[in-house]
Parts: sequence; C-alpha cells; structure tokens
Amino acid sequence: MAVKKIETWLTDMDGVLVHENTALPGAAEFIDTLKRNNRQYLVLTNNPIYTPRDLSARLGRSGIDVPEDRIWTSALATADFVSRTMPRGSAYVIGEAGLTTALHEAGFILSDINPDYVILGETRTYSFESITTAIRLILGGARFICTNPDATGPSENGVLPAAGAVAALVTKATNREPYFVGKPNPIMFRTALNRVGGHSETTAMIGDRMDTDVVAGVEAGLNTFLVLTGITTRSEVETFPYRPDQVVDSIQDLIDIAESGVVEF
Repeated sequence: MAVKKIETWLTDMDGVLVHENTALPGAAEFIDTLKRNNRQYLVLTNNPIYTPRDLSARLGRSGIDVPEDRIWTSALATADFVSRTMPRGSAYVIGEAGLTTALHEAGFILSDINPDYVILGETRTYSFESITTAIRLILGGARFICTNPDATGPSENGVLPAAGAVAALVTKATNREPYFVGKPNPIMFRTALNRVGGHSETTAMIGDRMDTDVVAGVEAGLNTFLVLTGITTRSEVETFPYRPDQVVDSIQDLIDIAESGVVEF
C-alpha cells in the first residue's frame, strides 16, 4: 500500500453532506475537522440555481457550518470559464439568481441583443418564450453553454426536467451541442482547485455518484472516495470501467483521514 498526503478536499453536497435538508452521519464533524486542521476545502454542487450564500444558509439549517466562500457551484464555474474565455462579454441567460449573480460579478453583461453566449442553467419556470429566444440567438451565431448536464432534478412532488433535458431540446432545434461546464467535466474541479490553491496529487474528491463525481475526479487526477449515502450502490461500482480509490459507507468514515492528512491506498 502507498501512503499519500491529502491537503485539500473537494466534496459533493447532496448525497454526501446532506439528504434533502437533513445532515448525513458525520458531515458536520467532517467539516469541523477540516477547519480545525486548517485543511483547504470546497463544497461542490452542480445546482446553479442558488448563490453560495443561499447554500451556506441551507447547510447551516442542517447543522453544517460551511462559509459561502467555501462553496463552488456550476454557476460559479461557468462564470469563471466564460470570463476567462471572453472577458467582459455578454450573454443571454436562462437561469436564476445563482447564475445571473455569478455572471454579473464576473463582469458579464446580460443581454438578448447579439450576445456572445447563450448560457442555459436551471430554473423552476422554464418558459417556451425564453427557450425560443435562446434557439434563435444560437442560430444567429451565439455560442451555446450549459451549466450542467443533469437531465432531471428532485422536488417535493417528484422528478423535474433539468438543464440537460432542456439543452437536448435546444440542440435538436439548432443542431448545436452545448459545452457543459459542471460535473463530470473535470474543469469544474480544476477551477475549484485554482480557487483554493490546491494541487491534484494532494487533493481528494468525495462523491456519491460514479458517473459524475468519481469519473470527473479520476479524469482530473484526484484521489477519489465514493460514499454510499447517495445515488451509486456498492454493487453498481463494478459496472463502471473506472474505480474510486476507496468506497466507504459515509463521510463519517473519512474523518480520521481528514484529521491525519494521510491515507493508505
């Protein structure tokens, strides 16, 4: 076995720290351990609807204290990506405050007049009018970006169509594929590492999904942990052509590693 140093932690939120609005076993203690040992960390989510302040408050209500500057969303990663690619550009946006705020703070102008980008995010109220406008702008030459590829999302009343499903509709109408920024694109992790000054060889990713968290971590060269408190089951791990470095029951099993800063693989 090889002993590796872990100095930076990236962790998914839903299915790892919380389930709906309830903290999962060991989540609060894990975050407290990182803080007490001065470990760098970020909580990642593909959900672009909410601002980091909103998500910090949500975690706080669950008993998990995560400052807003320790939260990295697909909306923030998207704003970072487009502002680096085309500084002070313009975009027509379908999304909510998490995305529009991130773009404004990155220096972007939101406009439906000859925008550089059409950026599709999540919203609870997709409208036929806004989707039609997006289609026409893309056909007119706007570049097509989508915050995340998730086809569905949860709600109290059941499954809702999410950004990936709406992106498929737009693609069908325009014959243009979007560039997805969120997981499993490893750029989500690279921009997160840039934010905290982490390095891939000493960074661990914790996720509950093989098809987003783990594959993105593997492709980004990170140490990967799969927890079984979310989507992927232990038996399903064997069906994928790649593997996490470790499979654990919950984030509670990683507290000792967060404390020591080393892990044996």
